[in-house]
Amino acid sequence: MRSVISLFLLVFVVSCSIKNGGSEMQEIAEKYVKLVLKVGQYDGDVVDAYHGPDEWKPAELSENEKVNFPKDQLNNEAQSLIKKLNAIDAASLTELEKMRRNFLLKHITAIDMKIKMISGEKFKFDEESKYLSDGVAPHYNKEHFEKILSKLDNLLPGKGNIGKRFEKFRSQFVIPTEKLDTIFTTAITECRKRTLKYIQLPEEENFVVEYVKDKPWGAYNWYKGNSFSVIQVNTDMPIYIDRAVDLASHEGYPGHHVFNALLEKNLLKEKNWIEYSIYPLFSPMSLIAEGSANYGIEVAFPGNERIEYEKEILFPLAGMDASKADKYYEILELESELAFARNDGSRKYLDGEISREELKKWLMKYNLYTPARADQAIAFAEKYRSYLINYNYGKKLSRDFVESKVGTEGSTAKRWEVFADLISKPYTPSDLK
Repeated sequence: MRSVISLFLLVFVVSCSIKNGGSEMQEIAEKYVKLVLKVGQYDGDVVDAYHGPDEWKPAELSENEKVNFPKDQLNNEAQSLIKKLNAIDAASLTELEKMRRNFLLKHITAIDMKIKMISGEKFKFDEESKYLSDGVAPHYNKEHFEKILSKLDNLLPGKGNIGKRFEKFRSQFVIPTEKLDTIFTTAITECRKRTLKYIQLPEEENFVVEYVKDKPWGAYNWYKGNSFSVIQVNTDMPIYIDRAVDLASHEGYPGHHVFNALLEKNLLKEKNWIEYSIYPLFSPMSLIAEGSANYGIEVAFPGNERIEYEKEILFPLAGMDASKADKYYEILELESELAFARNDGSRKYLDGEISREELKKWLMKYNLYTPARADQAIAFAEKYRSYLINYNYGKKLSRDFVESKVGTEGSTAKRWEVFADLISKPYTPSDLK
């Protein structure tokens, strides 16, 4: 009889612990959302999307009110939430709840760092990315990129400056302005079809596309909630044929639109995890969002499927010679290996090691950017700082995570299964390593 009573008491205590841990995390999550909204009053880039209770939105501040930034109060709020999360007994939580707790810890740490940055505190690039994005991108020396440039030198037609030769070769593949919408719409339809074959999305999911100018980014997904997105494409620079699938997949399917729709459906609506009503731009969520969106292109178009699709559909639509596609993508594959050069140059610039002009020269040499494209990249670095590692380092982490679970001989269906898991659960970058 005593053993039965003891067992009953044990079950009761564990049950209460789980309920208390869950309810306490819900309370912390609510305070976290309200904290991010308050910080967003002082920096318009902090809140990328919010679709929670309207009554939680704080009043918009005047420019005079923004001068008095309550750093200590906000930092104290963040530290209090971190302390409460650390006090929760992990043994009382399910595996998914443990992921939730870790997610909240990482994201409250990130907003704590952002509060310090808004108040004027300065941090080195890598320290900033460690706390904001939960990741530090690898460093490479010049020799690493010189070897890649040497291979490109042998592959590109003509002689002389590699950047100019690359730009001349690539100029054959600029999408005519009058065909841009047709080609982009066609690409996004294909990406959506491929995604829906493996991922079930809410019936109401939808999006609209807008073409904009004068932005420091190439494209942007503004998630509005209820599975709806506004996808904006910046037409300041020439848009090349390969960017159609890139942007359609990255911003739409299975990228940002799908990422946000799944998190909203699985965690916000089904579990009422209120922290998913807000998307803080400078957060670990962004590293997974950007990285998985870039890697998702390979998931949607495995092997040679992308180039075959473009040769058959997009090149003819654009009035381009499809016989040049193989050479074009061979060169682009090499050029993509230069991606981390942008991190290294921007890191040196933001850490005060090189000047703006030196960064521009670096980007033109090691990323093969035109002067205008280099200026746009610098404007991005100045505005978003270490955020830029989310694209290339995030892609590497996402790919390595998925492939480690799928294996080299894994099926397409298995890869989609692991990828869908990655973008619909409370993973943080640390979980992917």
